[in-house]
Amino acid sequence: MVGQPEFVENPENRCPVILLVDTSSSMQGAPMAALNTGLEAFQDAILQDEQAALRVDVAIVSFGPVELVQDFVTIDHFVPPTLVAQGLTPMGEALTYALDLLEDRKQTYRTNGIQYYRPWVFLITDGAPNPTSPWQQAAQRIREAEAQRKMSFFAVGVQGADIYTLSQIAPAERPPLMLNGLDFRSMFLWLSDSMVRVSSSTVGGDMVALPPVGWGQIAT
Repeated sequence: MVGQPEFVENPENRCPVILLVDTSSSMQGAPMAALNTGLEAFQDAILQDEQAALRVDVAIVSFGPVELVQDFVTIDHFVPPTLVAQGLTPMGEALTYALDLLEDRKQTYRTNGIQYYRPWVFLITDGAPNPTSPWQQAAQRIREAEAQRKMSFFAVGVQGADIYTLSQIAPAERPPLMLNGLDFRSMFLWLSDSMVRVSSSTVGGDMVALPPVGWGQIAT
């Protein structure tokens, strides 16, 4: 069987992560600038680890409106985008899109004989879902996937975030975190450190110990 070129060139295990970022108009200005700077720090940090650079497989989905900003690509091929704030907050639609994208990617791994670690979905938002946004259905899928150890879901609120809703989306054992100010850089450095640890572990093994969270607080 001849696999897809990306897997022929790089047959390493994959550590998939979807960054699901709120780019609604309320993120305009300093929050969006800090988020974009954080994405650059995320890439720079992972590139320091040669193995992780080949294994961490990142995609970016923005919402406001829902858009696939970056399809899955290993960090050595990742170019940090400059996200722009606009629109409303279709969070439910974005969650559903991201979950479907993840399932497609997992099928691609299987088709190409690539082993993969438990995927991460990392939600960042400063708002609340649009009133008609179907976030409840997505939340149910997230909790079921978590219970079956098919993914790990993280929710991060920026000032103004609807923590009550986030707490209903995030799994009970991993409640949402509130970012300290606009310290996206520290958050992304933590994420990169976590990805390096996961990508150096054994596929299918227990979840590795993550570094301490110094960039946020558990939101209640």
